[in-house]
Amino acid sequence: MPQLFEPLRLASVTFKNRVGVAPMCQYSAEDDGRATDWHLAHLGSRAAGGAGLVITEATAVEARGRISRRDLGLWDDAQIEPLARIVRAIEAQGAVAGIQLAHAGRKAAVNVPWLGGGPLRAEDGAWNVIGPSAAAFAENFPVPTELSQRDLLEVRNAFVSAAVRARQAGFGLLELHGAHGYLLHSFLSPLSNRRSDEYGGTFDNRVRFVLEVTRAVRGVWPADRVLALRVSATDWLEGGWTGDETVELAQRLEREGVDLVDCSSGGTSTGAVIPLAPGYQVPFAQAVKRATKLATAAVGLITEPAHADAIVREGAADLVLLGRELLRNPYWPLHAARTLAQSAPVPPQYARAFA
Repeated sequence: MPQLFEPLRLASVTFKNRVGVAPMCQYSAEDDGRATDWHLAHLGSRAAGGAGLVITEATAVEARGRISRRDLGLWDDAQIEPLARIVRAIEAQGAVAGIQLAHAGRKAAVNVPWLGGGPLRAEDGAWNVIGPSAAAFAENFPVPTELSQRDLLEVRNAFVSAAVRARQAGFGLLELHGAHGYLLHSFLSPLSNRRSDEYGGTFDNRVRFVLEVTRAVRGVWPADRVLALRVSATDWLEGGWTGDETVELAQRLEREGVDLVDCSSGGTSTGAVIPLAPGYQVPFAQAVKRATKLATAAVGLITEPAHADAIVREGAADLVLLGRELLRNPYWPLHAARTLAQSAPVPPQYARAFA
């Protein structure tokens, strides 16, 4: 089996190793969704730190799909070049640049975390939120407007248009955000999807919109670039989305031309009790990998080099995505390679520190 610092090839994209930077919201974009120097420094430093894949934060496909007013966006051509600049910086360090396209759905229109993170008030610029059903995320959140058939087409087209812009910006990997209670996930989960039409009720109906968006995006995303979907593999709640349903969805995604499934969990309800522990989500990635020919990514409290290496060596996942550990130490991959006695190129500017 491969090691953590062996290359991985998906579609026509080669990752120099199996360490990736998970999407992490920075809430630092301009109010019009354009990337800033913060994103360049944040993402570029992780590329210089040795990661093989660097994924941007959730990037909204329309303005009402932002989590906050400071989210990245890709609903306008003016947003392309600031992201293309970041792609060039990431690729200059030998990493693959990825983007996560998202729509926050009923969890949109909240404040940035350091200002409380709760729903925005009208006087603070709140906007109307949407969802599969008129069911609020939590007691203090607004009730979303249920999407009509026409609305669904509009949102699907927004994903497609954003994918075209991501292609123009030069990203090598595009990930659709189908996790954490945001719009695509909220269609999958019976806890948030209470529709009685062809988009609600049965499993086939609940996965319909995700498959339609995936199919439409695959139609404009080049075959030689990687298409991924992030899933919440379980809601961790009775009556919610399950691991078995994730496997069945993955089998259908494989037929739609998806290359990679990124397995996270939770996020659709504040009442979930999640058994947090190092690698607690890895079994979901392993289950998808065993049931399909898809590549998988594992994420969740993975901090130790030996643990990350074991996940790859044992075939549980093809990629290991790190989040907070890479916030604490952007150069984790370079240190990990030394710890594991594996090979990872060090930028010549930093060579004296790793001699």
